[in-house]
Amino acid sequence: QVQLVESGGALVQAGGSLRLSCVATGRTFTLYSMAWFRQAPRKEREFLAIISWSGGYVYYADSVKGRFTASRDNARNTVYLQMNSLKPEDTAVYSCAARPKSDSRAYDNHLTYDYWGQGTQVTVSS
Repeated sequence: QVQLVESGGALVQAGGSLRLSCVATGRTFTLYSMAWFRQAPRKEREFLAIISWSGGYVYYADSVKGRFTASRDNARNTVYLQMNSLKPEDTAVYSCAARPKSDSRAYDNHLTYDYWGQGTQVTVSS
């Protein structure tokens, strides 16, 4: 079992920045690839980024490429999402997720992840 807890969500003005954190407890952190998703009201859950167990590989959704950066600190069992140039359309609940590093299924499919945090709210005002 892995428990995930996100933090860092806030109300921010358009053009601003936030850094989200997700702390993992339970099983060995490096056994898992970690991903970030978001879900806005009345919208489907959206993949944002996945980072490999070592942090050596990161893949982003086109919608956030160049603005968001995912990273991880395995010594702290933490994954981060640095969000810059925020837009009102970035308003959503942001969640981190984990799946075994050997999983080769589509990484942008939320159904392939075994563990989820409770989410943290990000609101971007215009």
